[in-house]
Amino acid sequence: MFKNYFKTAWRSIIRNKAFSLINITGLSIGIAASLLLFIVVQYEMSYDRFQPNYDRIYRVVTQDKFDKDITYNSGVPVAALKALRTDLPNIQFGALKSIYGSQVTVPSAGNATGNKFILKSGIFFIEPEIFNIFHYDWLVGGADALKDPNNIVLDERTATTYFGNWQQAMGKTMVLDNAITLKVSGILKNVPANTDLPLSVLVSYETLKQYGSAYNHADNWNTTSSNFNVFALLSPAAKAADIDKALLQFSKRHYDVMQTNSVKRNFLQPLGTIHFDRRFETLGDHVTSKTTLLTLSLIGLFIILMACVNFINLSTALSVNRSREVGIRKVLGSNRSQLFAQIMSETAVIVCLSVILAMGIAWIVLPYIKHIASIKEPLTLFTPKTMGMMLAMGLVVILLAGLYPSFVLSKFNPITALKNKMVSASVRGVSLRRGLVVMQFTISQVLIIATAVAVSQMNFISKADLGVNKEGVLVLSSNGDSLIQSKQMAFKQQLLQVPGVQSVSFNSDAPSSDNTWSSNFAYNHQPDEKFQVTLKFADADYIKTFGVHLIAGQAAAECDTSREAMVNETLLKKLGIKNANDAIGKEIRMGRNKWLPIVGVMQDFKTNSLREEIKPLMITSNKSFQFLTAIKLRTHQLPHTREAIQKIWAQFYPDYAFAPSFFDEDIAKFYQQEEQLSLLYKIFAGLAIFISCLGLYGLVSFMAVQKTKEVGIRKVLGASVASLLKLFSKEFTILIIISFFIAVPVAWYMMHTWLNNFVYRISLSGWFFIVAITGSILIAWITVGYKAIRASLANPVKALRSE
Repeated sequence: MFKNYFKTAWRSIIRNKAFSLINITGLSIGIAASLLLFIVVQYEMSYDRFQPNYDRIYRVVTQDKFDKDITYNSGVPVAALKALRTDLPNIQFGALKSIYGSQVTVPSAGNATGNKFILKSGIFFIEPEIFNIFHYDWLVGGADALKDPNNIVLDERTATTYFGNWQQAMGKTMVLDNAITLKVSGILKNVPANTDLPLSVLVSYETLKQYGSAYNHADNWNTTSSNFNVFALLSPAAKAADIDKALLQFSKRHYDVMQTNSVKRNFLQPLGTIHFDRRFETLGDHVTSKTTLLTLSLIGLFIILMACVNFINLSTALSVNRSREVGIRKVLGSNRSQLFAQIMSETAVIVCLSVILAMGIAWIVLPYIKHIASIKEPLTLFTPKTMGMMLAMGLVVILLAGLYPSFVLSKFNPITALKNKMVSASVRGVSLRRGLVVMQFTISQVLIIATAVAVSQMNFISKADLGVNKEGVLVLSSNGDSLIQSKQMAFKQQLLQVPGVQSVSFNSDAPSSDNTWSSNFAYNHQPDEKFQVTLKFADADYIKTFGVHLIAGQAAAECDTSREAMVNETLLKKLGIKNANDAIGKEIRMGRNKWLPIVGVMQDFKTNSLREEIKPLMITSNKSFQFLTAIKLRTHQLPHTREAIQKIWAQFYPDYAFAPSFFDEDIAKFYQQEEQLSLLYKIFAGLAIFISCLGLYGLVSFMAVQKTKEVGIRKVLGASVASLLKLFSKEFTILIIISFFIAVPVAWYMMHTWLNNFVYRISLSGWFFIVAITGSILIAWITVGYKAIRASLANPVKALRSE
């Protein structure tokens, strides 16, 4: 029986080649697109889930609540670690401190100064106790390798990069920042890329303790750094809510409100939320919004639904041509269940062919998807989860696409069917088909609007006025040690001799960055304010190099220590000062440091990304924090200028790697995920429109066949091509307009929610919606018009003989 079902199914597919091709193409593209989106979403959701104690691991984080502000920090004061272990002895704690941009030097026989590597992914001073909380596999050694000072552990990939292979790395020495000699005492297996703890270079925590205040604040409860993270492993019986209550009492005991003018408290952040919570920094390379993943999941669902809609529409439309076959089968004794099984088997054959083709498409496209999404490691198509998803998707598509056509065909009246009096209008489902077409174009228009909004927002960001000059500023980073700082002025003078260099500034931070360095502060000898101020440290040429505008006063003078200060407009607004000149000469103090006179007021510039409001800002000079060299370049002959700068760097700092970046490129990294989402919208909106057009083309093709005689009569009676085109397109135009009115509120809500991620954003004007409806109608007319014009131009004599 089943053999007969599938043989008949194959004959039916061959007999209706065009419609079968449309169905298979639409389903295969829909399944492939949904599968690729599933792989991306599943990858993002898998972060750190390989940890055996995933559900019991937490990070201890900090909230600062001011009267006018609430800030969050992923770290805790260094002093809190010992107190946590004392106050909560039943919990296992482990700490690590991360630093970025450091340099390691690996001795080399062929290189007198050794091979230098900049650790952009971070170096971690780590306690052995971390390995009681997290599980990692070791090739050589174990957690004990990090007990003693001046020991370093590398992962297999990093050890191979530094020493040729990991076996040769054991026992060798490395130098951190030209100051700390470290011995390789262990090798970790490569850490999976889907982790927010990319532990590739680990230094024993005891090493950190040896270098005192330069790296540590062991007794300071008032300094909280996002680079100092404490993780906790709860026992199976412990409840996070109970621990949070205990941490609230812990916070009340240890934090002095008078010192910070805020209510500070610690609480637990589950490991499973670290990758998705934008309030806190992650030790990995990016944070992904769950809203983004939900959006991608919905797009995948919509596309597969659209492909199923095409199948249902074409199958029910074609059912007219199969009415006599159904009638004969019923007369010969076939019951409804047998006919139902027959139609479902045809659906299964088409879906199976589509799944095989979809797998091929996904396999070809998959290597490119990782460049669109924030995925660093190669993605694998043939995994148990993916295959399970593929099987489930195939079964669901068979049911979605096959149930209704099978129900319609199996219900035909055999007498009416044998007389071949079944016509399209009499087949149940005409109104359903219209509803499904409306659903298709609703989804298409939602995606068109979403794409237009996302692209416009990203164009707005790329062209937004940051309040500073971001073009042509080369940024060099160093670790700020005394050797580099002692040569800074001579280095600066040499740079200014290069024809392509306009100005040079030493500073702690670019104007717009992901810097979260802030402090409590006081103004004009008043008590501490109810909000924090963001801090940057820079020399006198910072204003000129980055094009910062002063609206009052002058730039702070050059000084090795903090002696004068500049503030921005936002700080004055929050202080209630309307006239910038009124602030000149007043004094400001950060933390419990000395009072500094305000000598300049800066016009507001974007201190962070455009997702955030401009923060109250204070800039002062302090040479010990000026780790960056910013060089303003003339736009012509950039490669030649860069080469000259590199030679001067090598002349002054031969022991330090040359690691330049451009300010505008660093800013672009803020919005990498939004750019990727915008690109995904473009791709999948295009696929949705293509699938819609496939279905529309199939339905119009069927209509053309059904109306062959009508078209012939109309032409004989003098109907023009335009009137015949109207005959075919009128109904679909009405359906598209209906779908537009459904799509508008959905798209508005979705994109309004997305735009809320940005403080500075475009407005949702009516043009986005006009473009969507105009584009949809034009696309539909082109699709319908091609087939309709062909039918209209056919010989009417042949049409009248076509009964």
